Amino acid sequence: MQVASWLPRVELPFAAPSCPELLQPAAPEVPVAAEPPVAVPASEAAPPSRPEPLAERPKIEVPRPSVMPRSAKADVSAEAEPPVAAKPVAAPPRFALQLLRAGDCALLVELPTGEPLQGRDPAYLLLKDLLRAAGLPDSPQLVGEPVRWPLLARGSMDQGPQAALDYVQSFITARLEEQQPCACLWLVGLPAIRFAGDADAEAYNRELQIDGLGAAWALPGLELLMDEPVRKAELWQAMRRVRQRWLATS
Repeated sequence: MQVASWLPRVELPFAAPSCPELLQPAAPEVPVAAEPPVAVPASEAAPPSRPEPLAERPKIEVPRPSVMPRSAKADVSAEAEPPVAAKPVAAPPRFALQLLRAGDCALLVELPTGEPLQGRDPAYLLLKDLLRAAGLPDSPQLVGEPVRWPLLARGSMDQGPQAALDYVQSFITARLEEQQPCACLWLVGLPAIRFAGDADAEAYNRELQIDGLGAAWALPGLELLMDEPVRKAELWQAMRRVRQRWLATS
């Protein structure tokens, strides 16, 4: 029956006395704390039962020069460089001038219509009156062709104000060198004053000294004198002072 030991509930007759230790109650079992696992060094660790798969080697990308269309390269360079403000180009001035000769004076006269003065034009009749009052011949002679600016309707040639100034001064110098010396140069009209004397409307009725051209006298334009007759009084007063330049040489 696989019974190691047994105790009777009652005392049996004629039975041998029992062992006292067997009659003591059994001591309760005390649980034993489990010891923590001891870390085993990696060198002493048991090899794995089967080899692990090798890790995949990383791929190294070799940079290659990018091929970009020319138009795309131009767009990228345009975005990379800051925009450069374009230098403003001055519009070419527009005027027509005629060089005349009356005695010891040369006259650079504005042509409002761009055409030479005619004998019956009111502007030409006023010019004759001015010459007579100045003591000069009232039938001035033409010197060269009229100067019309701009010279070219198209093209890349600079035709701004500075180029016009240089051209007009060079033109007058070349024409006057072909004649006898000039006592005074009349600049009649704002374009003549601006592009021969390098001055503005504040120079009306005043004397100027121009490099390479000598003494000059600035007058309002003939059309302006006809439109604003009150300007004639100041003009006559200025002429009394200036006329000594050419009267002294006659």
